[in-house]
Amino acid sequence: MNLNYNKITVKVGSNVLTKSDGTLNVARIAHLVDQIALLHKNGVEVILVSSGAVAAGRSEVSLTRKLDPVSSRQLWSAVGQVKLINRYSDLFKEHGIPCAQVLTTKDNFADRNHYLNMKNCISTLLGNGVVPIVNENDTISVTELMFTDNDELSGLIATMQDSEALIILSNIDGIYDGDPGLETSKIIEEIELGNKKWMEHISIQKSNFGRGGMLTKSNIARKVAKEGIPVHIASGLKDNVLVDILDRKKELAHTVFVPDDKKSSNVKKWIAYSESFAKGELVINEGAKEAMFSPKATSLLPIGVTSVLGTFKRGDIVKIVDGNGQVVGWGKAQYSSDQAKKEHASKKQKPIVHYDYLYLIED
Repeated sequence: MNLNYNKITVKVGSNVLTKSDGTLNVARIAHLVDQIALLHKNGVEVILVSSGAVAAGRSEVSLTRKLDPVSSRQLWSAVGQVKLINRYSDLFKEHGIPCAQVLTTKDNFADRNHYLNMKNCISTLLGNGVVPIVNENDTISVTELMFTDNDELSGLIATMQDSEALIILSNIDGIYDGDPGLETSKIIEEIELGNKKWMEHISIQKSNFGRGGMLTKSNIARKVAKEGIPVHIASGLKDNVLVDILDRKKELAHTVFVPDDKKSSNVKKWIAYSESFAKGELVINEGAKEAMFSPKATSLLPIGVTSVLGTFKRGDIVKIVDGNGQVVGWGKAQYSSDQAKKEHASKKQKPIVHYDYLYLIED
């Protein structure tokens, strides 16, 4: 085999791992494990972000009384995660490969130290020949702190671990130039970051068992590709899909988001996925916006801030918006909200957000 990646993150959705009745599709899971085992034995490090726990739990437990959505997810995921990870463990054991369960919540990524601990944990597992199986810990997640779905989690893990590719396995072959159900529609095989025409064909419909859909997948794919990581969206229902994507000799009809040549620092990668943890908001003027988007590396100075909203401490993540309310980016505050309001008139302007801790959204 002539493989084109040495380290990948693979996300597999609930609609791939479960049957139409919500029970686990053991044959499909076994084939996925067979592929990962083959790649593993050929020197490829694989991080698996796996959905399926809630769907598996739903098939095991019938509700005796009506529960709210969060409580029902907690119940089904707690039961289903045991079933899912045991199935993975048994299947990987047949190949002589150990696997590990890594459960996380979005809140674990809010703090830089927690983020680095997670990174170290997964790196340690990979370094010892263990396949990490990552999933959101729905048993303790609450709605406002949930990932959009595991697509978002996989994007974060891929950038955190400096994966050479993110492969998102869905129940369709990729992104089409029309309704996937029509014979006239064709797969868009390559998507450049600067091209947005394809977005008009994206359906907002969500999957049967998951929380996301192709819109979420494409948004995450663009974000990850911006970090210099190619993203493949393909059908996990096709045999040998992972092997075919990695094997240079094989061709598989699917969608690839072409990565940017530039790569962000590890700190900026963390900030890129910290938007939901913003403690405050900085409204900037047009001059500051133009300066930050210029080719020259530019920090945000207090003089460019027209308004400081919310309460935050030094080191907190803040959202940066322009005068029209459009989000410009996020950054790590160099001082508190109270101090930020005072610094506007200071003669010695020290950055409120230093360039090294600034993540900008470039359309």
